[in-house]
Amino acid sequence: MRVATYNIENLDVTESGDQRNPTLQQRAASLKGMLNRIDADILCLQEVHGQETNNHTSDNPDRVLSALDFIIEETQYQNYRRAVSVTADDTPYDKRNLVVLSRFPVVQIAQYKHAFIEALAYKKVTASPPDDEAKSVTWERPIQHVTVAHPDLGEIHVINLHLKSRIPGNIPGQYDSDNYLWGTTSSWAEGYFLSSLRRVGQALETRHLIDTIFDSAADANILVCGDFNAEPGEVPVEAIAGRVENTGNPELGSRALAACSNAIPVSNRYSHFHHGQPNLLDHIMVSQSLLFRLKKAEIYNEHLHDESLPFFSDLKFPESDHAPFI
Repeated sequence: MRVATYNIENLDVTESGDQRNPTLQQRAASLKGMLNRIDADILCLQEVHGQETNNHTSDNPDRVLSALDFIIEETQYQNYRRAVSVTADDTPYDKRNLVVLSRFPVVQIAQYKHAFIEALAYKKVTASPPDDEAKSVTWERPIQHVTVAHPDLGEIHVINLHLKSRIPGNIPGQYDSDNYLWGTTSSWAEGYFLSSLRRVGQALETRHLIDTIFDSAADANILVCGDFNAEPGEVPVEAIAGRVENTGNPELGSRALAACSNAIPVSNRYSHFHHGQPNLLDHIMVSQSLLFRLKKAEIYNEHLHDESLPFFSDLKFPESDHAPFI
């Protein structure tokens, strides 16, 4: 069995007249090639955008994943079972959907957003005008939980994540979006804090979900895959892993998840570049029952580009800015 996670980066149907972004046709060759190379039995994708149909209205926000359909056409994934994150209207989100494609039967699909942790409340201290009261702080994307039926292993719980990015959250009256300028250093820091709060909060909710699964089956097969927007050792990664080094309780050892990245040489242990620095933002973690079946882990990062450098853009690099983790 091959399992992979891949942030495919803003997969959408882009018009040919858009000078800022490559068209889907321009992206197709590299993305199709990479998907074929990945050759996964279970594939977790992030940043799959939804496309509005002719029936789309404000009262009927009907969307499909035509860009994804185009990319996987004539690949093995075309006939895979599919699970997609959905809004309250039971339609895909317009931006950054989570998708699981599985060669194995899908027996249950669920998603969680403040199911285990209520929305937080925070009063911004640098907003202009200042907040009169604390306001809701919510996650941007749900946690996707897909249960598949493996012919030998039985049920496998696949948790697909895209945690909040490191981009600072909005602080009213403090950010000039046209010129990308913050009014004060404190407001930037507060925006960065809010992003961190969302990222760590959703990691905590993910850990609650993992423990709920273990409550039902102590030997559960669990795969946590996705773009954590955090590196090994950072709070979101540690919270999800639940290592005994952190809890200090050996009786919780069976609930700890193992990072498959530890099976990859340090020199190749990165899935993204930012300002010239390689970092590992994409992860696959497994329960103990699956760890002892792990044969190999790898990251296909040979053609990874640093799009954060000056004058670099998606138009120059139509492939994803993340590398797939297998």
